[in-house]
Amino acid sequence: MESQKKFPPTFSFELFPPQTPEGVEKLRLTRQQLARFNPKFFSVTFGAGGSTRERTLETVLEIQAEGHVVAPHLSCIGSTQQNIRAILEKYYEAGIRHIVALRGDLPSGMAQAGEFRYASELVAFIRQEYGSSFHIEVAAYPEYHPQARSAQADFDNFKRKIETGASSAITQYFYNADAYFHFVELCESAGLNIPVVPGIMPINKFSQLVRFSDTCGAEIPRWIRKKLESYGDDSESIQAFGLDVVTGLCEQLLQAGAPGLHFYTLNSANLTSAIWQRLNLHAH
Repeated sequence: MESQKKFPPTFSFELFPPQTPEGVEKLRLTRQQLARFNPKFFSVTFGAGGSTRERTLETVLEIQAEGHVVAPHLSCIGSTQQNIRAILEKYYEAGIRHIVALRGDLPSGMAQAGEFRYASELVAFIRQEYGSSFHIEVAAYPEYHPQARSAQADFDNFKRKIETGASSAITQYFYNADAYFHFVELCESAGLNIPVVPGIMPINKFSQLVRFSDTCGAEIPRWIRKKLESYGDDSESIQAFGLDVVTGLCEQLLQAGAPGLHFYTLNSANLTSAIWQRLNLHAH
């Protein structure tokens, strides 16, 4: 973890583009609450298909207009260079200089990957088109990408993203700190000296957590799973236990020198705010 310590800790919050007018209002309120913590940036996810992409752009421009630093996600699979170039141009013209570059999933019913197969190709394309104008975040998978052929292949893929020009990385969420520490050691051994910021998922609903974790390959340790199962539908107990677990994880990560925390907020401020206050973090 030595190389991670030279970066002052940064805190950031992930949001997704709302689908309804009520969702838009709720997200504005959430942002107001989270903005008090003065995050380094808000990131906004990027859905496959036309309508969600438009909503991503609208949400990003609104956050930018409020005076916050915003980092739009950009998924390249199923896209053409022309599409990606047009989106980058809009962001650049709007003064946005921070991108989260991802491979993304192939939209259902679509057989072709398009002109990009990997996030490393997207990173290379952004650098080719815009030089060092953008700070580029990429994804890291301490517990391995669910579609990786092997642990080594997964790490090689991550290494390619850094070698093609990524500035820093955000991990998939995890509840096992050792997986993160091991990943950072691998990076250091490979000479990859970039900040790898842990992704943090507050625990709200057990069924939702299981669904997310099955999809993205994040492991719910057996002791946590069993404890959450034992609460049944008692959402108060689930959230209280979840706050203890996730706050403890964050403390462990920061004490060991993690370069910050990136919260997957699911467009809600309550649990993230509670963790922040328990950690006694100060707005940076």
